[in-house]
Formats: sequence, C-alpha cells, structure tokens
Amino acid sequence: MAGQGSLGRKLLIAKGSGAKIARLLVSRIVCGSPHRGRLRCGTLTLPCAIGRAGVTGAKREGDGATPRGSFRLLFALFRPERFSRSQFSPPARILRRSDIWCDDADSFLYNRPLRGSSRLSHEELWRKDGLYDFIGVLDYNISPRVRGRGSAIFFHIATEELGATAGCVALRRRDMARLLPRLAKKVRVEVR
Repeated sequence: MAGQGSLGRKLLIAKGSGAKIARLLVSRIVCGSPHRGRLRCGTLTLPCAIGRAGVTGAKREGDGATPRGSFRLLFALFRPERFSRSQFSPPARILRRSDIWCDDADSFLYNRPLRGSSRLSHEELWRKDGLYDFIGVLDYNISPRVRGRGSAIFFHIATEELGATAGCVALRRRDMARLLPRLAKKVRVEVR
C-alpha cells in the first residue's frame, strides 16, 4: 500500500498478489455498540461500521439497520480523482456529480440509481466528506424491488471513528485500500 493520501489526492494501492477473494464475511462483534463489526476476507480481518441499529432480518426503509443475508457486489462507483480503476476487479463506472439514488418508497424508481435532479426523495452520491469515494452496490432489494424494504445498501468508506451507517457496511479508507486489490471480479458480502 502506497498510502491513503488526503481527500484531494488519489488513493494509491499496490496490487495484491495471490488468489483474489470472492467472499466477505461481516459480523457484529462489539458488545454495547450495535454499529461496530468486523469484516473477514481470507486471512484479513478489518473493523467495520454497520447500521446504527445493528443487523436485522426484517429490514425497513429508514430503520438504520444493516440487512442480514448474502449479497452480491453488483458493481462499483468511484471518484477517479480519489481511486484508480486498476485498483479493483469488480465491474465499475466513474461516479458523476449528478448521480443520485432514489429512496422514495412511493416511487416506481425506488432503490435505483438516477442522474440529475429529482423531486423524489433521494441520496446524493457525490459527497464532500469522501464516504462515497468508492461505493460497492450490493444486490439487497434489487430484484425484485419491494417498496419500503430498504434502499441504497452499499459497501463504502467509513469515518475514521467507524461511526454508524444508515444500513450500509463501511470500512475506514486505509482498510478499504488494503481490501480492494484482493477482491475477485465476483464478490459476495455475507452479513450475519
């Protein structure tokens, strides 16, 4: 690993060697702190942040919980000035300033990526805080989409303090930098 850089510089990662990892296992481990867990991938174990309400088998929109289950990483979105496409194997595209994600449970566009402005309730994907510099889109509630069952469940960058997410799985920037070169083209994230 070459270093994590600042928010204004690209994160450089040395390519890993050996077999690529196709499964990430997330489990909650910290007693008294429902939003902390660990992510295991091969021999690497990293602290991670999960939803402020912990893990649930009955996810609802806005409940702050991370859904329990096994989810494919469908594709990644990334900021090219912060990450290089050569740093990871899963399918990816460049994040644009106009990218948003619909979280309006009353809309037929619920839990889908959109571009441009919208009157629908949505999440801005281009963020100043750097938490969405890399987004792995998980296949939770994608096919079929059930309105109100939760949206925008991502694998992304966490705060340094591993603050709670709204339901996503997140790693510190330096830990994401260690993990990305190890990922296979097809990755599954298992949340227990």
